[in-house]
Amino acid sequence: MRTNITQKLRGIIATGAITLSSAFAVQAEPMHGIAMYGTPALPADFTALPHVNPDAPKGGRITFAEAGGFDSLHPYIRKGSTPWQLRFMLAESLMGRSYDEPFTLYGLLAESVETDDARTWVEFTLRENAQFSDGAPVTVEDVMWSYETLGTKGHPRYHGAWGKIASMEKTGPRSIKFTFNTEDRELALILGMRPILKKAQWEGKDFEASGVDVLPITSGPYVIGDFEPGRYLTLKRNPDYWGKDVPFMRGQANLDEIRFDYYGDGGVTFEAFKAGEANTHRETNEHKWATQFDFPSVQSGDVVMSDIPHQRPTGIKGYVMNTRRPVFEDIRVRDAMIHAFNYEFVNQTIHGGTKKRIQSFFHNSVLGMEPGTEASGKVRALLEQFAGDLPAGAIEGYAVPTSDGSERNRAGIRKAMGLMEEAGWTVQDGVMKNAAGEPFTFEVLLKTGADENRQEIDIFVAALSRLGISPTVTSVDSAQYKERTTAFDFDMAYYWRGLSLSPGNEQKLYWGAGSADTEGSRNWMGVTNPAIDGLIDAMLTAEDQDGFRAAVKALDRVLTASRLVIPLGYNDRSHIAHAKQLHFPARIPMYGDYLGFQPETWWWED
Repeated sequence: MRTNITQKLRGIIATGAITLSSAFAVQAEPMHGIAMYGTPALPADFTALPHVNPDAPKGGRITFAEAGGFDSLHPYIRKGSTPWQLRFMLAESLMGRSYDEPFTLYGLLAESVETDDARTWVEFTLRENAQFSDGAPVTVEDVMWSYETLGTKGHPRYHGAWGKIASMEKTGPRSIKFTFNTEDRELALILGMRPILKKAQWEGKDFEASGVDVLPITSGPYVIGDFEPGRYLTLKRNPDYWGKDVPFMRGQANLDEIRFDYYGDGGVTFEAFKAGEANTHRETNEHKWATQFDFPSVQSGDVVMSDIPHQRPTGIKGYVMNTRRPVFEDIRVRDAMIHAFNYEFVNQTIHGGTKKRIQSFFHNSVLGMEPGTEASGKVRALLEQFAGDLPAGAIEGYAVPTSDGSERNRAGIRKAMGLMEEAGWTVQDGVMKNAAGEPFTFEVLLKTGADENRQEIDIFVAALSRLGISPTVTSVDSAQYKERTTAFDFDMAYYWRGLSLSPGNEQKLYWGAGSADTEGSRNWMGVTNPAIDGLIDAMLTAEDQDGFRAAVKALDRVLTASRLVIPLGYNDRSHIAHAKQLHFPARIPMYGDYLGFQPETWWWED
């Protein structure tokens, strides 16, 4: 649909997005893709994504050994246990995401996307030949039904965006327009990634019922083949797949069959791979990758060991300190804990020295701060706006302390002792106490069975004993761990928050002041800082890539310098062992081994 300027202005004035004069200056145009900031890297006439092999042969099978099982094949609702891969490998969306860019979408079911400068609305036009696996065309009615059904009856992950839609309207035989009721520049992209289901299939059926009796009819290149709940599942490549010549899909979906075999636990899956029952295996343990992949099929060359680098942020993984508790209110105390935690010794003892240490929340990416360096340019200008709320080191430069690797960590313990004294704690009769004679102590909360975490904490406890500190270590089952962390009922706990190259509104949930007192929020540390809130707003309202990156780097500096988490290690590459017949493109996407990589871009060739 091409609306005239009067129609456009009515919509713009109604939402209060921009002024009348600016509306005449810029008109929206249909585009082949959309980027969160700036323009898509690929031109309108691109023939394939840069990180695929457009000439990859079709055929072959990939077999995964998976822990657990399933009792449902309906991945779009909350109920049931569904193979997680189905959410990404069955239904298609209007736009497809390129994982070689931070956040860019290109046309998939839709041939074009259109939005205004303020992104108060978005309009998609479907491809004329888009169809479901049963040959039925994908229509605007299917799209509208999918968005409303998922937004009201589907998994809660779909509800948030639906609540921000003021109106949804059919604007042409193949066009649909969404107008938003809130300012959120990310919405135009989020709506491009919703799964599209076939409306007619669900008429007279309970969409919210889980199970294996109803197999979703979707438009993707794979359909569900043979399966037995709890034992195996196969996906078969549809030979009549409608989108094989769509530029976004060229070079993808090359394997004829994708099979998932289910086993009791992760240890058994490795043994299944060694026995040849699976032909690919991801290994997350660096030490195991270095020492246990010497079995016969590796030695003969039948199994290839591949390292897949990535440029994703590390996120923050470590031991979070709950600032709601008096024991960790003082940043000097939190700093002392970080100095006392001898990461280099922990890494050598548990991981054979194979892991690198997380240096900041967005480390290992273009969004991360430069540890130990002074802020400059746009980053500094943003930080100076919140000068009164910045922790020490945010502007001047902060780096996570490094020990000499020895068990005693004399320099780290000495620094920790000094910081505790500054905060009013001294060693009295061998015990760290305050002026009132009260001992300094806290509880570390762990999950039962988290053996690696327990080893790390045991080393930490031994180090703290040299400061006269004797924490309590409590291990609870998963249910209790969730209950206590949901209620923020802990002093220190193991914490992992993954981050992406396209951070958005979720940052408010992670460390915004508005979520600090909301039980169940992800702001476990309880941080409330106007600088953090202001920098998140600056990130969300940035109009170009430079402004966005500057805001995130400034945010990274404040979060890291606030000494909220004792950071652990990370891997800057994935490890995949696989049959020699399985191949992947030479160019690795920015996200590395992530969604859209294996099996989507892999192929079979003898």
